[in-house]
Amino acid sequence: MTAKDLQRALNKNIRDYGMFIALAVIMTIFTIATNGLFLSSRNLADLMNQTGYIAVLAVGMTLVIVIRHIDLSVGFLAGFLGAVAAIGLSILHWPFYVVIPVVLLLGIIAGLLTALPVAKLGIPSFVASLAGWLIYRGLLLLSTTGTGTINISDPTFVALGNGSIPDVFPDDSAFLPGLHKVTLFLGLIAIIWFIIADLRARKQKMKYQFEVIPVDMLVLKLVLISVAVGFITWKLAGYNGMGWTVVIMLVVVGFYDWVSRQTALGRHVYAVGGNPEAAELSGISVSKITLLTFGSMGFLSAVAGILFSSRLQSAGPTGGTLFELDAIAAAYIGGVSAAGGVGKITGSMVGALVYMSLRNGMNLMGVDESLQYVVRGAVLALAVIFDVATRKVRR
Repeated sequence: MTAKDLQRALNKNIRDYGMFIALAVIMTIFTIATNGLFLSSRNLADLMNQTGYIAVLAVGMTLVIVIRHIDLSVGFLAGFLGAVAAIGLSILHWPFYVVIPVVLLLGIIAGLLTALPVAKLGIPSFVASLAGWLIYRGLLLLSTTGTGTINISDPTFVALGNGSIPDVFPDDSAFLPGLHKVTLFLGLIAIIWFIIADLRARKQKMKYQFEVIPVDMLVLKLVLISVAVGFITWKLAGYNGMGWTVVIMLVVVGFYDWVSRQTALGRHVYAVGGNPEAAELSGISVSKITLLTFGSMGFLSAVAGILFSSRLQSAGPTGGTLFELDAIAAAYIGGVSAAGGVGKITGSMVGALVYMSLRNGMNLMGVDESLQYVVRGAVLALAVIFDVATRKVRR
């Protein structure tokens, strides 16, 4: 492949490759700036756990933005539902297997309540979700009034945010001593699954005569991603193994990616995002898709609230602050279009990893928190600019 062919392929796929390039650059810079501390096993494990609840929110936000809406309420909704979980566990003394379903159900109901005025009355989602932002902020303060921070001691619930998956072999076994074998096995399975899925997708595109990237570029892509996944897995295996937060994040991403790409519901979501009027005329109920998408966003807000309160082992009046910004930025960095109709679930997960890598790296370097806010705001602005620029290139 000539340099000209490579440039043409990159231009057509810049939205997909940009986030990986950004992640590689960010990790390289912070690794050098922290003398290798950024890529240490312990820090990578912490980074992946920190990314978990933001990635879960970003998945839901991706679909909301795809259908040309926004949900500003998800941050304080996650914080409030985390407080509900803490109250149920520590004050009402409910078992975790009762608390978790109740919190998830409340999340779905909250998402549907936000969607109702949008879907049925045509109220802008910005206004409806801003109302939710205020309501859940108030409910969070009310639920923690008098108690302040509510500590959580339930070991099973706490393990969701701090525990790791069990290993098959003991650490002192002769086979790969000091490494978490189950984590290594799951990493290998992930690499194999990714390669097979990518090759199948390529075959399907060729079957219907869609344009695909050149073979040598495909091989380079598969090798680089396989090396990255293998490296991260190896590092996680060197420090307690893969956390339950990471497992939950991957399950959420895998399920929603399958729904968005392989089901009629997913195609309807993207059809509504591409052209709502045409979708309605073709028999797709835009209001139902709106309700389902926001209901899903509420469910994922509950999951994020559970993971966050579990990680902190407590819930307080500041829980969920600016989570909505983090989720929106992660979605845009991951390739979601501000114009709607375009975006990948897996891209948003990588976008969350890029965004949280920035925060983690700046914390390791001791960057002042005020400057961190400036950087995070700049990243969000650059993501939107990148979206507009790449759409012009693709034309």
